[in-house]
Amino acid sequence: MADKKSTKNEGLLYKGHPLRRVDNLIYYGSMTDKYIIMMQVLENRQEQDIKLATKVSIQLQLTEPENSRSRIVKKSEKDSLYAAMDIAAIWLDRALAGK
Repeated sequence: MADKKSTKNEGLLYKGHPLRRVDNLIYYGSMTDKYIIMMQVLENRQEQDIKLATKVSIQLQLTEPENSRSRIVKKSEKDSLYAAMDIAAIWLDRALAGK
């Protein structure tokens, strides 16, 4: 029963990492780790009653950079949220594994 409570308090997880959304920004990973992914939905398209992301910016960032310019390690743009999440999961796992 303790496992259910701890999972509930962590919020949404995707492939073992926390996922948080604030307006058009999506943060993937934990601020206690060395790296985190920030995704920004740049463009949307309305499909019936659902907004679909058609352009998403992805950035692999250091959580504690020496200065603000060195925060971004990698960046890219994808044409869907699915493609962005796919590359984000790969980048974050590799960065945290030290590869």
